[in-house]
Amino acid sequence: MPPFKMKLNYFRYFVSCWVVLVSLAALAAEPTRPVPRFSTAHMDRGVDPSVDFYRYAAGIWLKNNPVPADKARWGGFDELQERNWQLIHEILNASAAESTGPANLPRREVGDFFASAGDTNRIEKFAFKPIERDLRRIDQLKNTAALFALIADFHERGIGGFFTDDVSPDEKSSDIYAFHLAQGGLGLPDRDYYLKKDFAKQREDYRQHISRMFTLLGEMTMAAEQHAALVIDIETTLAKSSRTRVELRDPNANYHKFKVADFATANSASAWPRYFVASGLDKVPEVIVGQPEFFAALDQLVKERPLADWKVYLRWHLLRGAASYLHRAVEAENFAFYGTKLRGQPEPEPRWQRAARVIDSHIGEALGQLYVEKYFPASARTRMNELIGNLREVFRDRLKKLAWMSESTRAKALVKFDRFTQKIGHPEKFRDYSPVKLRRDDYLGNVQRAAVFETRRQIARVGRPVDKTEWHMTPQTVNAYFNPLQNEIVFPAGILQPPFFDVEADDAVNYGAIGVVIGHEITHGYDDEGRKYDASGNLSDWWTEMDAKEFDARAQKVVDQYAGYEALPGLKVNGKLTLGENIADLGGTSIAYEALQRALAKDPSKRKPIDGFTPEQRFFLSLAQLWRTNWREAELRRRITVDPHSPGQFRAIGPHVNLPEFYEAFQIKEGAPMWRAPELRAKIW
Repeated sequence: MPPFKMKLNYFRYFVSCWVVLVSLAALAAEPTRPVPRFSTAHMDRGVDPSVDFYRYAAGIWLKNNPVPADKARWGGFDELQERNWQLIHEILNASAAESTGPANLPRREVGDFFASAGDTNRIEKFAFKPIERDLRRIDQLKNTAALFALIADFHERGIGGFFTDDVSPDEKSSDIYAFHLAQGGLGLPDRDYYLKKDFAKQREDYRQHISRMFTLLGEMTMAAEQHAALVIDIETTLAKSSRTRVELRDPNANYHKFKVADFATANSASAWPRYFVASGLDKVPEVIVGQPEFFAALDQLVKERPLADWKVYLRWHLLRGAASYLHRAVEAENFAFYGTKLRGQPEPEPRWQRAARVIDSHIGEALGQLYVEKYFPASARTRMNELIGNLREVFRDRLKKLAWMSESTRAKALVKFDRFTQKIGHPEKFRDYSPVKLRRDDYLGNVQRAAVFETRRQIARVGRPVDKTEWHMTPQTVNAYFNPLQNEIVFPAGILQPPFFDVEADDAVNYGAIGVVIGHEITHGYDDEGRKYDASGNLSDWWTEMDAKEFDARAQKVVDQYAGYEALPGLKVNGKLTLGENIADLGGTSIAYEALQRALAKDPSKRKPIDGFTPEQRFFLSLAQLWRTNWREAELRRRITVDPHSPGQFRAIGPHVNLPEFYEAFQIKEGAPMWRAPELRAKIW
């Protein structure tokens, strides 16, 4: 997941991480990668910065760092992530070597889970046996009520299909947990893959992939091909009734609260009462539905399609969800499509790394507790608090002085800002996974039992007060997020390393990296989505009509700017999909630059050239290097379609060209390729 934004409704639209998870020997450690610091050696000084600042800042690195065979993209962010996985690998190896001791200690939990991923002899021997019971249950379905009860069971165990559900705060009463339903049920990354001509090749590849998977399951070729066509037909219908990624960005348009009884009556073919009972939600009076028209279309499909069709569809989603944890032939075919065809990645990551990702996503705070003990110094939290304080001071001053904002809106903006909180490093109390039965000989079972634990933990909270101490990223995550429902920014320990945060670097480099990240997350509270949440974290229209129009006019300049960036011939960035992240990048860069200037004013001795570059130049170079990225074409196309972040090469220059300080730092004059006319430049915060 690329930085920096994490909103709770993100969790309602799960993006599957297609991992292909050899004995423990195959999980052995590799040499730890070097620390990926900012370096002037990454620059190509043969490039004129006024012509191509991105290549100037990182051109040598781009030439010397092609995408590794087991990756779909490679950049500064990925270098840190890769190094971090190797640090985690050391923990996993040490934990797996300890096969005795209390089962409820994090080291034993993590070690047993990791060992189960390495027991490939058993995985190979048992083949499809781990899903045989579920295959029989699908085959034995007799009616729609039984179908929806089975869907509830599958969702509890992390098996997708039909739609998505989750428990998260009610966006209009953010102190209380609510149950949400949202569109879903697709096997391709997005609705556009089913509906646009540009993805015709991927649709055909998907059809062939489903057919091959059904053949591996034991179906005859003709039946497998027919079933593949049936699955795609159902999913295409679901895709047609699904909202676009841009439409999903409007929180008000995706909030519809229903009485459960009324929702069930309006969608009577779908046996919703049975689903709610089977989910442990029979006493819940209300449900928040993201896209009612999707569920109306699903209801019509349930009415029109025979049960036999749904059995095929469910069988596919069971197989798709389990493929990464099954025997070699299935995991290889799964990767051949989701890894190579969709992302352009020639080889899977090492098995240990695929297993590490699974452990991180299922018992992540157990792993996080071990990670923090070994790798996170308390001094990093202290320094981050200082930096956040500096950035907060700048942003608050900006709010107080904005010429385009009325006093009534400004007063509410400041109230919201004064209630804004921060979390750094890790939770004060780590999650207890002791109820999860983790075995060294049952990889898929571990995955599903961990999923059941988390689902039940969430379901039990519906209608109860929100736990505001909870984190929505694990401590080892190389990322950060803003949570609009709690009006908070969160920085896990994993991102507090170079190139983002470097205790050995000068202020200019750190303000151009982690300073911009901090400013980015702060700005998310006031981007085109974040601004719709009030000081209490509720969806609320607290802007005057005139102020909202002023904001939208300024935001449109950001839309237009990024919509003009061409990632591949004929493929441009979606300026509306990426608007929130681009506004946050712009705001983060602007306030981090001002915070740097204030720091230099306090200590003028720091205002000196390093490696021949002024602090101002090093600030912009640091930010540009942060986003150095090489891509595989298929992955870049996928990201343009589904990712609310612009590709790195545009994040590396997009904020710069809106700031007059950038032009001054590098003496870029009007008429140069990097020049953006003043009237086109965006300035919001």
